[in-house]
Amino acid sequence: MPKTPDQWLEECSPTKKGGRFKLFLGYAPGVGKTHTMLTEAIRRHTRGEDVVIGVVETHGRKAVAELVTNLEVVPRKTIEYKGAIFEEMDVDAILARKPRVALVDELAHTNIEGSKHPKRYEDVLELLDAGIDVLSTMNIQHLESVTPTVQGVTGIHVRETVPDWVLQRVNEVVMIDLTPEALQNRMRRGDVYPQERVGRALENFFRETNLIALRELALRQVAQAVDQSLEQHRGEQEKDRGAVAIRESIAVCISSNPAAQYLVARGARMAQAMNAELFVVYTDLGQDTSEANQRTLNANVRFAENVGASVVRLKGKSVAEAVAEFVNEKHITQVVFGRSATRGWKRYFYLSAIHQFLRDAPAVDVHIVTQEPG
Repeated sequence: MPKTPDQWLEECSPTKKGGRFKLFLGYAPGVGKTHTMLTEAIRRHTRGEDVVIGVVETHGRKAVAELVTNLEVVPRKTIEYKGAIFEEMDVDAILARKPRVALVDELAHTNIEGSKHPKRYEDVLELLDAGIDVLSTMNIQHLESVTPTVQGVTGIHVRETVPDWVLQRVNEVVMIDLTPEALQNRMRRGDVYPQERVGRALENFFRETNLIALRELALRQVAQAVDQSLEQHRGEQEKDRGAVAIRESIAVCISSNPAAQYLVARGARMAQAMNAELFVVYTDLGQDTSEANQRTLNANVRFAENVGASVVRLKGKSVAEAVAEFVNEKHITQVVFGRSATRGWKRYFYLSAIHQFLRDAPAVDVHIVTQEPG
């Protein structure tokens, strides 16, 4: 049975003895994440550390392939699937080898069926739990809470994602930065993709407006990680002085509508920016009994759990009444509602529900946001 996020984090908590997890974060392919990771690994190797490559994807880039030759590579495991042969990182072979440091490229990768774990980040967590330090790479668009924003900005659906809770296990995040202009120049030289793919890439994902937005998302993520680390350090220093902080808490109200995932993502980004506790609240009014609604509701719940939210199911005669009671009980400081129908009688009932909530709830900040990326 697959482990839950809480089980993974409990086993691989940074407070326990285990490997250190260093993540090289970029905003697009070609900024130099893998190159930088390999360069650091070679430096460590020359200092006498036992370093191996678990998996590195060269994507045909000569500079990366040359760096790989400087380190020991643990052979990949071959897996047959639907008549074809695939190669995946051999987790058990790395565990048996017991290196000090393992390089694991492309954290968001989905393993082929028949692998030890469905996702590569689960492979990494097992290595960390065994006391092995891991260097890994990821682009910001693969962070689960960011994917709806990325789709809204670039129009591209990101299929492979890493849940936000996984980044709680990361000890150090290094932003690999490059100006959009410099990245586009790398593209034109053929340093990122083969020349036949360059033109189409520059017209689509690698448009300057897309790159600027993605870079901003990555910079914000790193800034938040630094702020949280600083707050934690200050908190440890102030323990003896009895300092008590009042923490913000956010409740995001969802339904079975698939668009609620964008609402949850917005709430998750707000929570990260404020270091707030995040709740995702579903009020069961008995209207989501169909199989289709249950399926989309379950997908919304899974998404909320993956971005680190505590999911709460309420029952009541109305959403406004149930949420107001929850807000009062849990001392929620901010509530997020999705903007619903804006015409006719549905608009009247929607606004009436908001007014009822404001009447029944204690003093709380209310955000009404669109549920569609835009």
